[in-house]
Amino acid sequence: MTSSDHSGIERQADGDPHAGGASALAAPPEGQNQQIPQRPAGALLATSRLRQLRRDLADAIRGTEMDYTRGSIGRAIFLLAVPMMLEMVLESVFAVVDVYFVSSLGASAVATVGLTESVLTLIYAVAIGLAMGTTALVARRIGEKNPREAADAAVQAIIVALAASIPFSIAGIFFAQRILILMGADAWAIEHGWGYTAWMLGGNAVVMLIFIINAIFRGAGDAAIAMRVLWIANGINIVLDPILIYGWGPFPEMGVTGAAIATNIGRGFGVLIQLYVLFRGAKHIRVALRQVHLHARVMWRLIRTSLGGIGQFIIATSSWVFLVRIVSEFGAEALAGYTIAVRILVFTFLPAWGLSNAAATLVGQNLGAKQPQRAERSVWMTGLANMCFLVIVSLVYILFSEPLVRIFTAERAVIEAGSQCLMIVSFGYLFYAWGMVMPQAFNGAGDTWTPTKINFVCFWLLEIPLAYVLAMTLDLKATGVYWSIVIAESTVGIVGIMLFRRGTWKKTQL
Repeated sequence: MTSSDHSGIERQADGDPHAGGASALAAPPEGQNQQIPQRPAGALLATSRLRQLRRDLADAIRGTEMDYTRGSIGRAIFLLAVPMMLEMVLESVFAVVDVYFVSSLGASAVATVGLTESVLTLIYAVAIGLAMGTTALVARRIGEKNPREAADAAVQAIIVALAASIPFSIAGIFFAQRILILMGADAWAIEHGWGYTAWMLGGNAVVMLIFIINAIFRGAGDAAIAMRVLWIANGINIVLDPILIYGWGPFPEMGVTGAAIATNIGRGFGVLIQLYVLFRGAKHIRVALRQVHLHARVMWRLIRTSLGGIGQFIIATSSWVFLVRIVSEFGAEALAGYTIAVRILVFTFLPAWGLSNAAATLVGQNLGAKQPQRAERSVWMTGLANMCFLVIVSLVYILFSEPLVRIFTAERAVIEAGSQCLMIVSFGYLFYAWGMVMPQAFNGAGDTWTPTKINFVCFWLLEIPLAYVLAMTLDLKATGVYWSIVIAESTVGIVGIMLFRRGTWKKTQL
């Protein structure tokens, strides 16, 4: 088909009565009752929608200057959610790639990654908690059409993140082996794996910054930038991982430590790109050099808003530390299987969380624009989309749990433990969707304390005691831990919906 043919078809789809070129205009021969074929109305509508979807997808990946307080809510969710989901997929790639290459070094090496990652969750808690406060403040100021104060909040967030990273760096550099001993690591991990722990904790500043600056972009509505940064950071990590782990070319063989170095280098480059874009100017936010100074009032507002966010994620992530400690009682194979299963789960949890982040941005900006009803409708629509996504994922995990775990290991005991964890935890995905969206809606409004209270009850008062009783007292072993996750996470979703319906979050002042 020629380009003119394509042009004619497109003009017909757009309703042009003169579409189709010369052949369409020619009169039928005399005596013949010819009719020009007409495309069914349904086909025209489908073509139009497909064309619009392609345009929206391109805008989502490229970035757009759309005002998210106006126009179609569905389109706003799509434009924000696509890059946010891809961003979170790429963030999860860091952990999955590390486990993939490290798994060839044995179960103890994989266990080292799992134990270190469980400690890193405390850092993620602080980073994500600060990110929630940052997103809420930036989104609210952007919704109020006040980009200068949004940039002020961005600068204070970066300063706070750097300050928060210092204690974790000291702990990692000087106490890596002691941390592994405390976490129940075996002799191999303590002797050979401490370098991985030291590098991951010692270089945590890049983790903090990549989370915080991406939260700035998300709050402003520049989610596509955050996605592209992680493309580059992950590309560097994927290339460097096997080079440094196995010692390819002129590089020495560093084993599991090489995975940590590769991850830090990749994230470090990502942070440099973020800072360049932030100061050069994104589509919705730009930081001027004159704004780089301490601003006590804005910093205190950020810290006050973030404390609830930090609290909720410390509660949630520290519960995972306790779960890892319980699973470690059943041997390195059980712990390695649990570690691999969690990495696979995170691979879809993070994109779902990225979709949930769209709710936080829309709530913050629409409350800033004095449109609480639009904010509420955005949350329900985002929750339904997240639920559909996770239900499909759960079916895949339930049906193909063993083949998925086998990608990372050939050890039979590890495969059995990992596939069992993957299958059981997947049963709760329907409720997990709402357990992600509802807390993000509260966070986007600046009400970070409501999710904190939910997490305290569901994780510390329910999940941890239940895991211990099922695993140790009732002798269900690691299986009991897996079921405690399903019950606790599902409860988060149900309680979140009940509290969201009350509407008190609409009155939060920032």
